Amino acid sequence: MKRKSILVAPVLAILLNTSLNAEQFSISNLSLKQAIEEISKKSNMPYMVDGKLLDGKKAPNIKNIEGIENALNEILKDTNLKATIEDGTILIREKAIGQGTVLEPISVNEKSLNTTEDTGSYTLGSINTATKLNMSLKETPQSLSVITKQRIEDQGLKSITEVLEQTPGISVQSLGTNRYAILSRGGYPISSYQFDGIPTYSDSGTQNVSQGLVDTAIYDHIEVLRGATGLTTGAGEPSGTINMVRKKPTKDFQASVEGTIGSWDLYRTMLDVSSALNEDSSIRGRMVSSYQTNESFRDYLEKEKKVFYGVVEADITDTTLLRVGVDYQDNNIKGGAGQGFILFYDDGSRTNFSRSHNYSAKWSNENIKAYNTFATIEQDLKNEWKLKTSINYMKGDKDWTSAEASWGFFNKYTGDGIRLYGGEGEAEQTQKGFDTSIDGPFKLFGREHQFIGGFSYSKYHNTHKPFNDISGVEGRSINYYTWGNDTSKPINNGKLYDWNSIITQKGTYLATRLNPVDDLSLIVGARFSKYENDDSWEWMPSLSSNNSKTNFDEKATTPYAGIVYDLTDEHSIYASYTSIFQPQNNRDRNGNMLDPREGNNYEIGYKNELFGGSLNSSIALYRLNQDKLAVADGGYFIPGTTTGASKAINGTQTEGIDIEITGELIEDMNIQASYTYSQTKDQNDNRIRTIYPKHIAKIWTTYKLDKLTLGGGTNWQSKMFMDTESWQLPNTRLYAEQKSYITVNLMAKYDFSKNLSGQININNIFDKKYLSSLDDVFYTGDYGDPMNASLTLKYKF
Repeated sequence: MKRKSILVAPVLAILLNTSLNAEQFSISNLSLKQAIEEISKKSNMPYMVDGKLLDGKKAPNIKNIEGIENALNEILKDTNLKATIEDGTILIREKAIGQGTVLEPISVNEKSLNTTEDTGSYTLGSINTATKLNMSLKETPQSLSVITKQRIEDQGLKSITEVLEQTPGISVQSLGTNRYAILSRGGYPISSYQFDGIPTYSDSGTQNVSQGLVDTAIYDHIEVLRGATGLTTGAGEPSGTINMVRKKPTKDFQASVEGTIGSWDLYRTMLDVSSALNEDSSIRGRMVSSYQTNESFRDYLEKEKKVFYGVVEADITDTTLLRVGVDYQDNNIKGGAGQGFILFYDDGSRTNFSRSHNYSAKWSNENIKAYNTFATIEQDLKNEWKLKTSINYMKGDKDWTSAEASWGFFNKYTGDGIRLYGGEGEAEQTQKGFDTSIDGPFKLFGREHQFIGGFSYSKYHNTHKPFNDISGVEGRSINYYTWGNDTSKPINNGKLYDWNSIITQKGTYLATRLNPVDDLSLIVGARFSKYENDDSWEWMPSLSSNNSKTNFDEKATTPYAGIVYDLTDEHSIYASYTSIFQPQNNRDRNGNMLDPREGNNYEIGYKNELFGGSLNSSIALYRLNQDKLAVADGGYFIPGTTTGASKAINGTQTEGIDIEITGELIEDMNIQASYTYSQTKDQNDNRIRTIYPKHIAKIWTTYKLDKLTLGGGTNWQSKMFMDTESWQLPNTRLYAEQKSYITVNLMAKYDFSKNLSGQININNIFDKKYLSSLDDVFYTGDYGDPMNASLTLKYKF
């Protein structure tokens, strides 16, 4: 026996040494913690480290380094750390100095590769927006895009809508100066927003608080999932979901202050401070504050924005993390409008206003405040299982006083025939979100798999309360050419009506990632949801005969299935299926609520993950089949309101292609490039939702030359158009289009020192004039921004 073990030992040593040197490792633009996590994941070898030793450290870039030990040595060579492999585990320790004591490792499964701050990267390690299972982009069988903190800073993107304008496959259409339709896949609006994975709801068609006005100062990155998301959000909207991931506190002190000046009297300041709050760093905090004022290329339009964010994170025990926080945003808009400018004269021909044209009264004013409070507790359990519970409470308040010349059509020669929208009112909104889940690995038939199960609850309550204006601003006839953007202000005489919309969702979800054989993953899951919608209109006493109340209550099961096959460690193919169940807050011309939309989402694709995950690319083909789809009922309104009516159609089909490449293309060169083809047709094979372009291509890239970083990109889209009619203009076709166009953006950044940098951004450098939106409900449109520039100075402490 002794002789046998003597013979076996060298063989095992040779085999172990071979396995440790068989793989090649490449690391680019990752923190040291993320780099170790990447090597651990690729080698299927756990690691142990005191997490404080890694905080604030960046890994050097390595390429095609053979062997785990060699890769670890390379990324640790400029630190006071060393790596050893013992009993199949990577141990990271401080190097001994003289007779000093070597710190013992502490078992840590630190935050996954789900933060982007200070990585310099355009991509992300792991994401769970699609299934709630933590998976890399390559492992997720749906189309996902991430706009990282580095990308946000490189382009100087200050709001979520500016981020989405640069996101693959997304068309942002402004419906005035404060409302946005975020369109995806065939022209479907995205109404599902998440804050750190907790769902909220947004309806661009109401006077509610728009998530589209959210400032980027408080976010680490933005995740956009295109396609149905019924497993994670309940009602399965086919367009997608936007997840806004907040910045987290850090153990080491860090702070920055920045100031920006730009076109149209843009002035912006931001302060960001993060630090441990006690000696052992078990309590950490972060505070972000921002203030911005600016005018506009549009006459009389002025904006002011205040932002505050505070978060505290505490290690209650070695296995329990608590995070609580609040954010507050205050937007004030003067001279703004609720919809776009009139596209047609009363003979059906097109208007042709300048970009500076404002169609609102100079005294129009709108104030929007939004408060978010949130808390998360994460409990590590045995055997890598984790319990997580999160809550989010959002409260929004909005008040407005306005008059805008956008009701109807006017004579191109006389200016007569137009009426005003306007009046005074307020809106209130609350959103409550709760999610609790348990996830972890389990073994079955000798193989390891993943499971997650949970329960979520959300309640959206929006109240729209216009006042009874006895001065008659709403509907007042004016001459478009002579009214001079002024008219008498509304006189408030109590409420006109209260419109209450309450949407409640409760759901239990289950999902598992099965690994039946090497290189093959099966992801199956389902959500069992209960959906309730209470909608009521309560009018002033003299109009109480118009009071109405509608209740909708339905249960639904939304299954999910995906399959991923790894062709190699870097390449995979996939297919996925998701059902669509989307109750609709749309009413027909008789005031009745439309039935829920139902359908199926199919997707197949190819993904790769190159250079250690620093470069990701994907190709996807998809199809959406839907019935009971709400479309505009041209020229008709919901009785007693100025809200456009809808009608339902069956047999619609959307088909498309998504192509994207994101990350570090070569050393020091980041890129995000995409192409999207998509169109929706009705059961008669006629294209619908034509205000969404068939083709969208976007590219942005930066290259770092020592202290200088240069960047540039283009956004191109094909023609979009509306071809409709209005009951107000019998026998007249209303046709408007925006032909294909391209805009070009540039940036340059210079690092004066390790603390101070200066950056200039120039957008739409060739000053292209184009329509950014077409509204086929109110027959209006809006222009995109002319050429503009900004200069930012940033100092890091």
